[in-house]
Amino acid sequence: MNTINVGLVQRTWDMMAPIADEASRMFYDRLFELDPSLRAMFANANMDEQRQKVMQTITVAVHSLGRLHELTPAVEELGRKHAGYGVKRRHYATAGAALFDMLEWGLGDAFTAEARESWTNTYTTLAEAMQRAGSDRAA
Repeated sequence: MNTINVGLVQRTWDMMAPIADEASRMFYDRLFELDPSLRAMFANANMDEQRQKVMQTITVAVHSLGRLHELTPAVEELGRKHAGYGVKRRHYATAGAALFDMLEWGLGDAFTAEARESWTNTYTTLAEAMQRAGSDRAA
């Protein structure tokens, strides 16, 4: 993985753990603010469970970054599932923006330029794998 400081991504994510519930609420609030049409995808979802799932999924992914070859199949499967839910390529940019807003809010000064770059490369790597798999599913 190029220019990803895995330890920095993991340390900054661990800093989010004490505020995970609040952070996940902020993530979804921001996601729906950026693209209100996404609310429809969650119309039947238990949002408390959904928020918990997203934080758990990010935690597993972040703590598996050092073993990307083992993580990739799970990320690809997640991409296929998301495609089945109606997630489109453009939604990944919106989710990324909401994630970065959440990180900036939660980490404050700890979300340094180096942390932002490492998170950007992490998100890009994982989102691209999800999108490729989702595109394969749709084909």
